[in-house]
Amino acid sequence: MLQVTLINHTPEPEKTVAAAARLCYSPRGAVEIMDDFTPEKVDKFLARLTQMGHFSPTEHVSFTFAIEGISRALSHQLVRHRIASYSQKSQRYVKESNFTYIAPPSIRENPEALQVYEEAMEQIRAAYRQLVQLVPKEDARYVLPNACETKLVATFNCRSLHNFFTLRCCERAQWEIRELAEKMLAEVRKVAPRLFALAGPSCEVEGVCYEGDMSCGRAPLIQDLLGANKKKTGE
Repeated sequence: MLQVTLINHTPEPEKTVAAAARLCYSPRGAVEIMDDFTPEKVDKFLARLTQMGHFSPTEHVSFTFAIEGISRALSHQLVRHRIASYSQKSQRYVKESNFTYIAPPSIRENPEALQVYEEAMEQIRAAYRQLVQLVPKEDARYVLPNACETKLVATFNCRSLHNFFTLRCCERAQWEIRELAEKMLAEVRKVAPRLFALAGPSCEVEGVCYEGDMSCGRAPLIQDLLGANKKKTGE
């Protein structure tokens, strides 16, 4: 089962971002600004920051996640997000004789497919056990599947997370990394709700889709909802 835990983050992330941004427009130093920043001032400045599109100050705060119960197929996608740091369970040093594996929903929900899948996993386990008796683990691991379960620690700055959520919370993202992104977003919103209030797929945040012909078609529906809400609130 996919598990995400926020194990560390920059203290007072929202205040830190607001103070860093305020420094750009103030003769005072960051320490003095931090001392004088009330929660109300932080709220106001973060809202202004978003309106201005001034996102570089968000790079000053970072969030570290413990991630478990994911496949190697997912981790290969995740490391494409290069402005982040990763530490992953090593198949070179950790023996995988009894590896657990991730089964996609389409396979779990199809009895015939599930039987084929589980039989293949057992065959791979057997092959791996034989190989580790014959060659080093670092070579035996070549037979292991993308489905093999892995664990990792990942650290992102806030700006990189926003990019990650835009791409991976999208309906067109692959199902497993989309589930991961949604869980990560839920975790950071617990500690920095204002910083991540507008995080998510562009259709939900902006009412716009950048997928072109490959769009899932949700954007027009969300645009209508956003328009209806603005009418209700009188904006």
